[in-house]
Amino acid sequence: MKLLLDENLSPRLTALIADIFPESAHVHECNLATASDIAIWEYAKTHAFVIVSKDSDFFERSVLFGIPPKIIWVRVGNCSTAEIAELLRFGFQTIRAFVENNTETCLLLNRKQQ
Repeated sequence: MKLLLDENLSPRLTALIADIFPESAHVHECNLATASDIAIWEYAKTHAFVIVSKDSDFFERSVLFGIPPKIIWVRVGNCSTAEIAELLRFGFQTIRAFVENNTETCLLLNRKQQ
């Protein structure tokens, strides 16, 4: 599973999840640091990434345009990068099932699921 981490997530997150999501990247690593949502969407679509974001923008785009790419919407408010890494780790099986499902467009991850 290749996760593309949005600008609103720390670039350090990539290293914290590399063992469980080894092909993941942050938008900074893909020269998309100041790119529009459309450019990030197209990059994810072309390179088979799942977009991970704390913003609703990509969720709204997924409702309009469907998949690909798939979206993981992290709804945790202010928290540390380590907490987000923990959330992604804890949700690994759920994320895998979501990615393998051909009809779901967006997965909502929050602390309540733990």
